[in-house]
Amino acid sequence: MNDSYEFRTVTHFTAGAEGQPGQRVFFLQVGDETGHISVRLEKQQVRALAQFLRTVLDDLPAPPQSDAQPVPLREPAIAEWVVGQIAVGVAEAEAEVVLVVDELLPDDDDDDDGLDEDIDLLDSEGDGARIRAHIDVTQAARFVATSDELMTRGRPPCRLCGQPLDPTGHACPRLN
Repeated sequence: MNDSYEFRTVTHFTAGAEGQPGQRVFFLQVGDETGHISVRLEKQQVRALAQFLRTVLDDLPAPPQSDAQPVPLREPAIAEWVVGQIAVGVAEAEAEVVLVVDELLPDDDDDDDGLDEDIDLLDSEGDGARIRAHIDVTQAARFVATSDELMTRGRPPCRLCGQPLDPTGHACPRLN
């Protein structure tokens, strides 16, 4: 089991990627004055988190600065673990977002009894590692800008099916 982290005063919150388009490894970094953690996640998770934060920002007071510049990864970006679930809560009174990132755990079919349990993701304690971070609106806006810039550096989409184009070719399912 990996360590869990709580960041109440976040000074660094970003996503980034290393490698060539089509073979990039994506990272999420969160940190404060004492240090930071890097975890690995999927491109779709970065995109989904940014899209959700964009909708959350519409409901919160505007950040004091309007220039939401992308935030680079801190080097070296070495993943402590792989991200499974991401939960987001909003503390409107504090105008902040509470981000909970859980470690991806291997499936254990022996424990599956077929029952769904109602679990509060923001307060439950699992067996894996967890990051809980309190993000202000400026940091959320910068994450959205970083994600937007990160997505533009990927492979261009096929104009017919939307799947990424490979330099070696693309077998578009819409041409069948």
